[in-house]
Amino acid sequence: MAAAHGGDYLGRFLAETEWYNEVVLSAVAPGNWWRGLPHPVQSWIRNCVGGYLLYYISGFLWCFVIYYWKRNAYIPKDSVPTNEAMRKQIIVASRAMPLYCALPTLSEYMIESGWTRCFFSISEVGVPMYFINLALYLTFVEFGIYWMHRELHDIKPLYKYLHATHHIYNKENTLSPFAGKILLP
Repeated sequence: MAAAHGGDYLGRFLAETEWYNEVVLSAVAPGNWWRGLPHPVQSWIRNCVGGYLLYYISGFLWCFVIYYWKRNAYIPKDSVPTNEAMRKQIIVASRAMPLYCALPTLSEYMIESGWTRCFFSISEVGVPMYFINLALYLTFVEFGIYWMHRELHDIKPLYKYLHATHHIYNKENTLSPFAGKILLP
């Protein structure tokens, strides 16, 4: 089936991820030192760069909107967290980012190793199977995130040095776009 839709899907996927690595790493890493690294390590670094960019850009944009542009429209004045609280939240998230980037890197590695498959268009698999695969993938990802979070609680050094700070920010006046958690009613 892959041959009917443009050839070897593993080759296509690997070429695409190599291109992503080339674009991102050549833009952010000085020199060519990263080219000698194994492909999964290059992908993990690329995922980390993308994760950090997404985190910082979206966090600072949300801060701009809710604390400056639309000041007091979304949150009361006394609920704005301090700059120190936001700085600590940024530190916690920055420490956790390499760990969080391991899951998409593992997904890429599984595809590149032939353990699972990817599709470049819905027509390769069909609409019903697309939604079944999507549901299975999201279930797998949520399962992985749940167990990763649970292990952050169960493995005491990880909790003490990485995750405990995350739980400090659970009050309305300590949450910011950098906290990475949602208050539920």
